[in-house]
Amino acid sequence: MSSQRTRDPLGISGTLIAEKYLISHAVGEGGFSVVYKAEHTIWRQPVALKCFKILANAPADQRDKLLDGFIQEGRLMAELSSRSAAIVQARDIGTFTSPDGQWLPYMVLEWLEGKPLDAVLWEETQGGAPNRSLHEAMALLEPAAVALEQVHARGIAHRDIKPANIFVIGDPRGIGVHVKVLDFGIAKVMSEHAAAAAALAHTGQDITAFTPNYGAPEQFSRTHGATGPWTDVFAMALILVEILTGKSALQGDDYMQLAVESRDPIRRPTTRAFGLDLGSTVEAVLLQALAVSPQERFRTMGQFWTALHQAVFPDAGTWSPATSSGLVSSGIPSRSSLPSMPGYAGAGASPPSSLPGSGPAVVGGTRQPENSGSFVPSTSTAVPTKRSAAPVVLGALGAVILAAGGFAALKILGGGSEVTTTADTSPTASVAAGAPSASASAATSAAAPPGCPEGMALVTGGRFFMGSDEPTFKLWQPAHKVTIDSFCIDINEVTAGEYQACSDVGDCKRPPEAISFPKDPSVSDAEHEKLLKTISEHCTFGKPELTKHPINCVSWDLADAYCKVQKKRLPTEAEWEYAARGSDGRKFPWGNEVGDHTFMNACGTECTEWETARGAKPSQRMYEANDGFPGTAPVGSFPKGKTKFGLNDMVGNVWEWTGDWFAVYKDEEQVNPKGAPAGDRKAIRGGGFNGGFALWLNPAFRFHQLATASAPGIGFRCAREL
Repeated sequence: MSSQRTRDPLGISGTLIAEKYLISHAVGEGGFSVVYKAEHTIWRQPVALKCFKILANAPADQRDKLLDGFIQEGRLMAELSSRSAAIVQARDIGTFTSPDGQWLPYMVLEWLEGKPLDAVLWEETQGGAPNRSLHEAMALLEPAAVALEQVHARGIAHRDIKPANIFVIGDPRGIGVHVKVLDFGIAKVMSEHAAAAAALAHTGQDITAFTPNYGAPEQFSRTHGATGPWTDVFAMALILVEILTGKSALQGDDYMQLAVESRDPIRRPTTRAFGLDLGSTVEAVLLQALAVSPQERFRTMGQFWTALHQAVFPDAGTWSPATSSGLVSSGIPSRSSLPSMPGYAGAGASPPSSLPGSGPAVVGGTRQPENSGSFVPSTSTAVPTKRSAAPVVLGALGAVILAAGGFAALKILGGGSEVTTTADTSPTASVAAGAPSASASAATSAAAPPGCPEGMALVTGGRFFMGSDEPTFKLWQPAHKVTIDSFCIDINEVTAGEYQACSDVGDCKRPPEAISFPKDPSVSDAEHEKLLKTISEHCTFGKPELTKHPINCVSWDLADAYCKVQKKRLPTEAEWEYAARGSDGRKFPWGNEVGDHTFMNACGTECTEWETARGAKPSQRMYEANDGFPGTAPVGSFPKGKTKFGLNDMVGNVWEWTGDWFAVYKDEEQVNPKGAPAGDRKAIRGGGFNGGFALWLNPAFRFHQLATASAPGIGFRCAREL
């Protein structure tokens, strides 16, 4: 049974840590940790060794304090896991110095066989499996609920309960299924030792971390009160609703929408809100578990689960199941009092040591499409749906803004520019928390989403129909389902000033003095030369008054080279379209409202006036109005045209080079598609300042241009992986 190997980020493969952990290879890497498969040389058993690289830069004078907290929480995690088979086991903790001199705390965890719950739900959805009944859903989650009650009884909360942190061992619908809760203790190390974490992040902000798709109101805004065990109750209720309905309980494509959904006093995300009526008694239990006010919620998981069982099995009596150590958690019915449930497996079930058809996993992983039997640890959250979202870290600024209220905050942040959920793309895979949980992230300013540099927006991964079936334009046919990884993309098109700065230090070539693009067969050579000379006035490089306008008149090679210098790349065509439209099938990048001259820089009366003054043939106009810019406009001049991800000028200003060679679409589902392997024409997107065809307002619109061409109407923006 093999696990996918990745590069060796820390250079420790083959080394012996603490004289007993022989490092085999890295199996996952995220922004905060690297997970290695290792062997306990004494026991001859595989283990997972998670190295917290985010702590490597901890100031020397804070390391002792940080290590003390790390050890305390490791001890807590080991104690909790020893009391319940439903909590992943922590076996050791320590520090080492990597070959390049980094001081690295690490945690040794048991090596699990199975899949995280988000992967299970995704695969079942893709396979057409019916939603679970309430009995089946309760049976699946029962071990996690019992484990959480044990923890809650001690006044401890997890604060990042989500499907990615519930690991499923065995046939998810079989009798031997068992689940484990992941990432206890790690969250506290990173969030409660805020001084050290803030020093690492070079910020004085407080740290608040959670996954917004499963966030309780008090996590979005502390005006609702403090977090605690009741926060886990809220998240577990959301997971239960999701399992029963097949839909994300909180409906939203970005952080701000999820904040509004979580705190909306009118629409509570119960099963009845999705058209599934389980009866008034069960509905009342879910309403209490999902109450906006923590004071109105069940205080612990045991109270919630007891009420749920009493609603479903009113004649079964009161439970009180013993944990693996013989201790009794108050308020939860015992397994012996349960009626027979299809697929039920109790909290005391022992996980199998090896399962046919499933590979090794640490605290999460990605099922690789090329090897469906290998499940390897990863360090990102990944399901191409809203089921599992990447953790988000809010600084104090974010908390203040959210305290103003949902819709006010949306307006303040420009309609969702701070997107914070995340997901992966494999249609047969999903990833759990191989990286530290949400609480393990360092504070991030509101201006820069977690994982993305300043000036870039985080585009949440997911699925969408790329292209269009409308018969009006052949090149965008057919519409086909595409799954996209989360990625970062420039909020604005690269400006002339930014490009010149790169050129001035010798990292980027100057654009050519003479522009060049193919001649329209309907015009003469002389007319074409006149056109080139006339419109070259619109080139922006080297003109002080145009430094904030998009760079243009650059070939694909120059655009590609600039992005690489910035440690970025050009977006794929699929990424560009997804960034412009998301998953919701909107008609335009900004929504379903027809845009006018206040939404984009396109060809209006100003365009005609400019062309007429130079004796050029007038172009077709997009609208009968003056948008104020006969050529390019400063980036971000049309905020009404902002996309759901907070991107400016995805329509208008300049066409944008993508990284793909142009290819005709295939009618098949794809994951992270790229264009043709070779060619002479690159795909371009978005339309330009001189465009007058309403067709390209559709995010699906695409065209192509010679990679060697340079024209005033073509510029670019960059992207990068998380």
